[in-house]
Amino acid sequence: MLKTKKLPLNFKFLRFFLIPAFLFSSPLLNNIQDVKAALEFQWDQDSGYRRLKWLQLENKKRFRNKIYFFFRPSDRKTDLLKINLAIPKPFKSKLIQDKISLCKVRIGGFENRTKCLEDIPADIEINTDESTSLRSINIYPYKPLPKSKESYAIVLKVFNPKKSGLYQFHSYGQPKGESVSSYLGSWTIVID
Repeated sequence: MLKTKKLPLNFKFLRFFLIPAFLFSSPLLNNIQDVKAALEFQWDQDSGYRRLKWLQLENKKRFRNKIYFFFRPSDRKTDLLKINLAIPKPFKSKLIQDKISLCKVRIGGFENRTKCLEDIPADIEINTDESTSLRSINIYPYKPLPKSKESYAIVLKVFNPKKSGLYQFHSYGQPKGESVSSYLGSWTIVID
């Protein structure tokens, strides 16, 4: 005589939900390479490193791009007289002074898009050291950038470099009442 085992009720219940869930989710696994995760890796992770928020409109090589480097209220401790943006050496893109601006910005989210609300008048200076090929942008706002509840952004309109990779930009700011710039934070831009 052949003995049959009765499956417990909870296994039948689980089988009823697990098998259809697996069948419906397996076609979705094929599209997982299209997902863009907001995950950032940092090689030199020390306590002095501050990760700042940024937004770029295009991440493909050689495409026209608009990059927003944000300064949120939590990123500024005092009024800023000067901002220095250090551009990484491998980020080979032509910088044009008319395509760089400083503005008061509304940072976009689920319902809104990122948008410059008001241009901040400032003198912009592009520094290039030919011997080391280091580049930086110095921004001198006409009035100190206030420590307030508003967010500000440096906006770069550039063509992306020919090489893909991670590019780490650093920012330094000169607080009101001091003569030396201090580290504000870093942004890591991804070009595919």
